[in-house]
Amino acid sequence: MTHAAPPAPLPVSPRALAGPLAALLARAGRWEGDHTLHDPHSGTPDASRATLVVVPVLGGRFVRLDYGWAYRGAPQEGSLLVGHDAGPAGGEHVEGDALTGHWIDAWHMGEAVMALRGPVPPADAPIVLTGSYPAPPGPDWGWRITLVPDGADGLRLRMDNLWPDAGPEAGRADAAVEATLRRVG
Repeated sequence: MTHAAPPAPLPVSPRALAGPLAALLARAGRWEGDHTLHDPHSGTPDASRATLVVVPVLGGRFVRLDYGWAYRGAPQEGSLLVGHDAGPAGGEHVEGDALTGHWIDAWHMGEAVMALRGPVPPADAPIVLTGSYPAPPGPDWGWRITLVPDGADGLRLRMDNLWPDAGPEAGRADAAVEATLRRVG
């Protein structure tokens, strides 16, 4: 059986370059840097090198961030697909629309996908997406992914564990992952 080559990616549309994903689209390419996992098993930071590739998808309607890192020397990988939900207005950025994300990660998520949502930020402001995951027998916990533009050639990634809304730790955020990346291509 032969497989056809994948189709060439669609060119990024001018509309996408002016839309809510513009800051991520401007960061398309390869990135490298430092990654720190705040290891919940040992209670200590676990540092490794990180790689990130930012790819426009469907002509810039989505942006995919594929990343790699290591845990105790073992390779790990993950991917975050970010989109824009314009709601009933469709297409144009309006008050109340949102960014969406679908996140997978070999170490954190296993075989599950986490759906995330967040507000459309002003230009070059951090992108903040939140989701939740079950933690039986207790209530669900939250997860926050923050992408922070750092000039034209810098990007910071942070992931936080968010304590359940009930209990003495309600509202607390614990750092889970921090990465500082620089453009390499």
